[in-house]
Amino acid sequence: MSMMQEFKDFAMKGNVMDLAVGVIIGGAFGKIVDSIVNDLIMPVVGKVIGGVDFSNMFVKLTGPDGSATLDGLKKAGGSAFAYGNFITILVNFLILAFIIFMLVRAMNKMKKTAPPAPAAPPEDVVLLREIRDSLKK
Repeated sequence: MSMMQEFKDFAMKGNVMDLAVGVIIGGAFGKIVDSIVNDLIMPVVGKVIGGVDFSNMFVKLTGPDGSATLDGLKKAGGSAFAYGNFITILVNFLILAFIIFMLVRAMNKMKKTAPPAPAAPPEDVVLLREIRDSLKK
C-alpha cells in the first residue's frame, strides 16, 4: 500500500474528520469567547472594581519611561510583566471551561438510557417455578 493511500485511509476515518470539524468550530468559538471576555465582561469588571483597564495592568521591566500603555511600551522596544493580560486570559479560560463542562454534562444526560432489564433468573429457579406451577394444577 502506498503512503498516499495509507494517508487517505487515515484521513477519511470518521474520528479524524470529527476531530477536524471540532477543531475548526472550537477555534471560531474561542474567538467569540475572546470577544465576550475582552469587549463585554472585562470592561464591566474593571468598572465595578473602580475604572481599572485590565489590558494596561503591567509592571515595566525594560524600556523608556513614560509609556502609559502596554502597546506603547512594546512598540518602543520595552518589555513588561503583563499581569492584566493574564487575568483576562484566565477569565477567558474559566468561561470556556464552564461552557465545555455544561456541554459534556448535557451530552451525558442525553446518553443515559433506560435502566437495563433485570437479568434472567438462573435455570434451576426457572425449573423450580415450573414444578411449583405444575403442582398447583
